[in-house]
Amino acid sequence: MAMNRDMIFLILIFGAVFAAGQGVFGLATVAIQKRQVNQRLKVADRVVGGLSNLVIELRKQRGLSATGERRGWRWLTDLIVRSGLVFEPRRWTLYLAASGLVAAILGVFVTHSALGAAVCAFLGATAAPLMFLKFCAGRREKALGVQLPQALDIIVRSLEAGHPVPTAIALVGREMADPIGSEFGMSADEIAYGATLSVAVERMADRCQHPDVDLFAATIRLQERSGGNLTGLLKLNAETVRERHKMRLKIKAASSEGRASALILSAAPFACALFMQLSSPHFYGDVIHVPFVQIGLAGLGVWMGIGNMVMRQMIDMRI
Repeated sequence: MAMNRDMIFLILIFGAVFAAGQGVFGLATVAIQKRQVNQRLKVADRVVGGLSNLVIELRKQRGLSATGERRGWRWLTDLIVRSGLVFEPRRWTLYLAASGLVAAILGVFVTHSALGAAVCAFLGATAAPLMFLKFCAGRREKALGVQLPQALDIIVRSLEAGHPVPTAIALVGREMADPIGSEFGMSADEIAYGATLSVAVERMADRCQHPDVDLFAATIRLQERSGGNLTGLLKLNAETVRERHKMRLKIKAASSEGRASALILSAAPFACALFMQLSSPHFYGDVIHVPFVQIGLAGLGVWMGIGNMVMRQMIDMRI
């Protein structure tokens, strides 16, 4: 009897702890979602001077000029805009310097040479930030693909309720989380600022550079030029985006083995070289200055790079 009471007591304790954990997790999730939804609204509350200043500030935070044009190198600006990060040149410069300094210290520790430290510093200040921007852009691209059908459903319901298209787009900007909320919110602000619907949507597609967003922009252009039932077109658009997302997931599952093989084969030589350098620094140190060894290592590096490009082409399937 005592054992049954102890068991019931333990079960009640487990249930209470589990319920408390679920409650904390739910509150944290709701808080994060509210903060994401209100990200653009926080900028609107902070900016004074009307809608024009708001549009200019939102463009500057995305790395664009006041007129919405690209600045500097096109590919770098596209990567910054796609990443969705707030563009702050001074802070980013400090981050680049810190990344280069940390990489230089690691280079001195691993290679014990000034040339190796300089190479590591250069890679830390250039390659590492670019890889981080590319990672953020890829993550944001996936989120856009997932959220876009929901945004189209909101627009469809708003149009069926009798609202105009700009109001429906502004509703998405208020109700949905980032990144889709900020993108549609910027489009709504540009429409209110004086841009036409097709121009605002085209700028959103240019910022996102996502095939599904391009399809939405093409749908808006088609309806504006030839007329027709926009609600029906957007319903079809949402269904097409969902099917394309399912196909991407199927392709990702089918190519998972190839991607894992490419990752292992690419990382294994560097991991082995690092382990040997740390465990036995003189293993390559005595012959690293021999021209034949240098040519052989360079050839192996080029051959591995060619293999990586071939494997990437085999697993990189786009629809």
